[in-house]
Amino acid sequence: MKCHIDYQAPSTLLEGRVILVTGASAGIGRAAALAFAAHGATVVLLGRSVSRLKVVYDAIESSGAPQPAIFPLNLESATSLDYQAVADKLSSEFGRLDGVLHNASILGERLSVEDANLETWAQVMQVNFTATLGLTQALLPLLASAERASVVFTSSSVGRKGRANWGAYSTSKFATEGLMQILADERRDGPVRFNSLNPGATRTAMRQAAYPEEDPQSVRAPEEILPTYLWLMGDDSLHANGEMFDAQPPRG
Repeated sequence: MKCHIDYQAPSTLLEGRVILVTGASAGIGRAAALAFAAHGATVVLLGRSVSRLKVVYDAIESSGAPQPAIFPLNLESATSLDYQAVADKLSSEFGRLDGVLHNASILGERLSVEDANLETWAQVMQVNFTATLGLTQALLPLLASAERASVVFTSSSVGRKGRANWGAYSTSKFATEGLMQILADERRDGPVRFNSLNPGATRTAMRQAAYPEEDPQSVRAPEEILPTYLWLMGDDSLHANGEMFDAQPPRG
């Protein structure tokens, strides 16, 4: 996999662009939203909690970056009507969309396939895959109208090689990788590029839930893994389409 951990993003990399970030209230989504804004983007913050999104909104606004926007949406219960409402709102408010970071995910349960709860499995697939599919589908016309646009799907090491007891989460990420490849192939001659990005071991609430005995200080903070996120959203990655990237080198 390719890694651009040493990428030095110019301060105006995303100037004038509108970028949607899902799961923007905390962790990697929050860090990415702040970084995109710091590099000139108008960021649309999508997540479940308005109060938590407002904290990110205020941080961006106080930094002097372009004024962001908030779009509350619970992906666990979202339908095609909700996804279309997002697209319609973005179209009316901004008239364009230059990028999407599909960051929102839930872990579910770390159990064997034999012991897995099907309802929980379906919930993980809904948030991590079906919502990603539905939102992307609704946003495609708006993205296609941009001069150039980038859609980044969040993957995982267990979405590229399955491992025991990662059933639902792993399956959702394998499906996400497949969706990315299909879209990249279907629209390879258009202005939108589609790639996946594996954050790697990062200091987030999900990581702590998955590895409760791990020292959080032994893994990178979200702010430390952003170069590849910025690279994929900017023009230096215009040649990349249908590819899998890592946000940090493999752990030794």
